Amino acid sequence: MSELATLTSTGRVATLVINRPESRNAMSIEVLRAIHARVDELAGRTDVSVVVLTGAGKAFCSGMDLKAVLGDPEAPLVLLSLLSELCLKIRALPMVVVARVNGAAIGGGCGLACVCDVGITHADSKMGFPEVDRGVCPAVVAPWLVRRVGAGRARQILLSGGLMTGEEAFASGMVTRLVPAIGDLDEACEGMCARLASGGPMAIRATKELLNQLDGSLDAGVAQRGAELSARVLGMPESRAMLEAKLGGR
Repeated sequence: MSELATLTSTGRVATLVINRPESRNAMSIEVLRAIHARVDELAGRTDVSVVVLTGAGKAFCSGMDLKAVLGDPEAPLVLLSLLSELCLKIRALPMVVVARVNGAAIGGGCGLACVCDVGITHADSKMGFPEVDRGVCPAVVAPWLVRRVGAGRARQILLSGGLMTGEEAFASGMVTRLVPAIGDLDEACEGMCARLASGGPMAIRATKELLNQLDGSLDAGVAQRGAELSARVLGMPESRAMLEAKLGGR
């Protein structure tokens, strides 16, 4: 089993860690497949009521591995489809999923945070969707941001691009709890998880199923169209040139 995503559990709380800290947990095809495998493990478990999704090291997830995308013309659709399918799988988990945003959550990484049922971060984290700044269309993450913050606010966030602090992300509704500093994150997250885990597992499962039906979360057609649109935009010469220029300037 790949160590690019790890899964541990204590009591009724499981923790899924994106484990590529040297690349700020950027999502390559291999990383996404590793997370898929861990989520598949979780889907069949009845001993877990809460899942914490977080990143190893100083970042939550810095988004797609864009350099890998540029190197292979087939990679964009594969990677974006894997991300789209992963979002659906995470949303469909019968447990409460908590995004523990310990550091940068950017682009697709911020999308993963929005897919989770609730999220917690600290004031100095960095979150946002800079896709348009890089010539990328955020079609995969857009539906999840709309569901989290509402259509009007999502429109402003996605079209403006850029990043915001954890404090600003909390004010926008992207996360549901904020702590002052990263040193406060573990204790607050543990308290949140203990409270959530005290709920009845069947009641949590039924409530999640209802909520997913009410907001159309599990519409696979919308998810796949988003992946195809993003891949098509990435394949355009103008977009690739803009992305190459941005990455070259890092």
